[in-house]
Amino acid sequence: MTKMMKALNEQINKEIYSGYLYLSMVNYFEERSLDGFASWFKAQAQEELYHAMRIYNFIHEVGGKVVLEAIEKPDIEWTSPLQVFQEGLKHEKFITASIHELVQMAEEEKEYAVRDMLQWFIVEQVEEEANFSLHVDQLELGGDTGAALMLMNSKMAARVPLPLSADEQTE
Repeated sequence: MTKMMKALNEQINKEIYSGYLYLSMVNYFEERSLDGFASWFKAQAQEELYHAMRIYNFIHEVGGKVVLEAIEKPDIEWTSPLQVFQEGLKHEKFITASIHELVQMAEEEKEYAVRDMLQWFIVEQVEEEANFSLHVDQLELGGDTGAALMLMNSKMAARVPLPLSADEQTE
């Protein structure tokens, strides 16, 4: 396996971990009856798995080998909604740095198809960090308790995850 393929496989693991981390954040919000935040993070978890599949499919398209490794256990304890979003932002910055390292490696290894595929992720990570930053700012401004939190919770409910089955589409 080439150095580049190994790094892409590692990125699949990071993207799946991201989904797993965000699913643990869903649990945090569901336990507190904050269904809007939970819905937002469910959609975020699905999006991260989509990111993993983009890389997975690319590896197969170029004749590489996908090697799935164990997924690390995510954190499950936070002190506040603000801390959840701060941790999410920190994680997205980690993912951004990882994508940038892959792009640099692709340039060095003259893996131009990989570099071109990764351009989508560069743009996506700008959006990811901006979303988390906005929510951190809003929670810092309005507070993460009381009326401001409930208003934000209702706004977050607008982002819904994709249905998992045909039955859920009719609910």
